[in-house]
Amino acid sequence: MNAYHSLNSIQNAIKAGEISCLSLTQSYIKNIDSNKNLNAFIEVFTDEAIQRARQIDKKIRNGTAGKLAGMVIGIKDNICFKNHKVTASSKILEGFESLYNATVVERILAEDAIILGRLNCDEFAMGSANENTIYGPTKNPVNTKKVTGGSSGGSAAAVAANLCLAALGSDTGGSIRQPASFCGTIGIKPTYSRVSRYGLIAFASSFDQIGPITNDIEDAAIILEVIAGSDKYDSTSSLKKVEQYSGRLKNNNPKRIAVISECLQKEGLDKEINLAIINQIEKLKQKGHQVEEVTFPYLDYLVPTYYVISTAEASSNLARFDGVHYGYRSEKSDNTESTYLITRTEGFGKEVQRRIMLG
Repeated sequence: MNAYHSLNSIQNAIKAGEISCLSLTQSYIKNIDSNKNLNAFIEVFTDEAIQRARQIDKKIRNGTAGKLAGMVIGIKDNICFKNHKVTASSKILEGFESLYNATVVERILAEDAIILGRLNCDEFAMGSANENTIYGPTKNPVNTKKVTGGSSGGSAAAVAANLCLAALGSDTGGSIRQPASFCGTIGIKPTYSRVSRYGLIAFASSFDQIGPITNDIEDAAIILEVIAGSDKYDSTSSLKKVEQYSGRLKNNNPKRIAVISECLQKEGLDKEINLAIINQIEKLKQKGHQVEEVTFPYLDYLVPTYYVISTAEASSNLARFDGVHYGYRSEKSDNTESTYLITRTEGFGKEVQRRIMLG
């Protein structure tokens, strides 16, 4: 397995002639092959990735490479990549190929990232364990008897197991943050509208956001700089200028940090986790940061509110998967009504059906 866990270390090694994009990509492909039991990658674009690595190596030699040159990245199976399959890990989209690139894909390719393949996820990003998928569950590389968290479990597992340098996931109600935490990686859900949703297969449009999963905080910042920004294809995207997030990391001034007191006092919070958080707070204080408890009395209303809105939007968004427009169509149907009914019954998993009905 290669020993590089940040884009900076990879780019320095390329400059020093220690590695190339080609050798790096080949090493990741080898890692994937020897860690198939994790079930993180559901498809590897082997030939295409190797060909692109050769092209990026040439651009590096010419001095024309983008800021993500040397970054080998995986994408969650609900992000569209032109002329590649995208299924949201659902039977209803079995065999479907995207006709266009998601905006985030366009932007990382423009900066010379190498897309290695598609990553496993909960069906239509609905789940907390990466078990609701037609491809079978993803295993946690930290402990294969544990779940990866969901729905971007494949993305987090791939980064944690060094199958790629970084990954893109999507977060609706914790689907980047939870698996990143479970697998010991860094995951960011950007503020809603910061990153374009164009080309992301929708779960709940008012919540969905694409974000990075990495091993290094600077890598997360650099990816966010690349994928963030307004987009004419997404009217909900913010017009605010994109900040230089990676540059702000160099500011070592003491920070003010808020801790929601209701979270620490929550009855269901595991004692081990509670202790770990308290220990981390003490470390922050010792480094000169100011940590203050704040109160948020509406915490108990968050999840019920989320489920009312998200399931209603899911029910609406998933109406388009009907056996007529594209994707899977049941062979058992013999008229319009049975086409809709049987196709959706066979095509959607139980969790997705539950959320559609609840919506």
